[in-house]
Amino acid sequence: MRIRKLFRVIRNIGIICAFVIPAATGAKWFISSPKARQPQAVITDDNPSTRYLHAFAPIDRLQRPSQVLYRNSYMVSYNRATKCPNWVLWELTRDHADGDIQRPDYAFHEDLAVPAPRAELTDYRSTGYDRGHICPAGDNKWDAEAMYETFLLTNICPQDKDLNSGLWNRIEMRCRYWAKKYGRLYIISGPLYLNDDHETIGHNRIIVPEAFFKVVVCLEDTPKGSYS
Repeated sequence: MRIRKLFRVIRNIGIICAFVIPAATGAKWFISSPKARQPQAVITDDNPSTRYLHAFAPIDRLQRPSQVLYRNSYMVSYNRATKCPNWVLWELTRDHADGDIQRPDYAFHEDLAVPAPRAELTDYRSTGYDRGHICPAGDNKWDAEAMYETFLLTNICPQDKDLNSGLWNRIEMRCRYWAKKYGRLYIISGPLYLNDDHETIGHNRIIVPEAFFKVVVCLEDTPKGSYS
């Protein structure tokens, strides 16, 4: 029953294919679903450097709240109800898969581009959850501003510590390997809420995801096969 529900949620998001990672177990499934379409959402913080990503963005058939923000390296659909992203979309190229930029001091920060109440640093304190990146900082070592923007809390979800440092991190590293190998990837990722009732953290009541999805698309050369 749980896997069938995962299938329904993914199809409602409208993505092409995905692996789904339950927040605690680290298992994964591969799922196919209808072709992506463009989002219908409020667009703010327009950025010419990532505006082209709009053509790759999904339409959310669940009609969730969405404020679309364009950053230097990614596009995010922010959900004011969950106070987490619905999804984050970015392009990862061979040139951007590595770099010398280091993580800044006091990196995580509140995103003032979205209305209050919104996620704040205090919401995560003493919760037992990591502040899990959706667009990874490791994909943005090529530019200091791009790196800094990955630490905006609109690009962050509460995430199990073992998942964040384990399978999620290994998938991020694998994506960088693929980008170096094939030249260019398009990646979309975000949280999934599968239960009727959800755990929340902090005084702003950030909703904790039950699972996460990540789609990795390579349009270069020939088909690449399954995750390995």
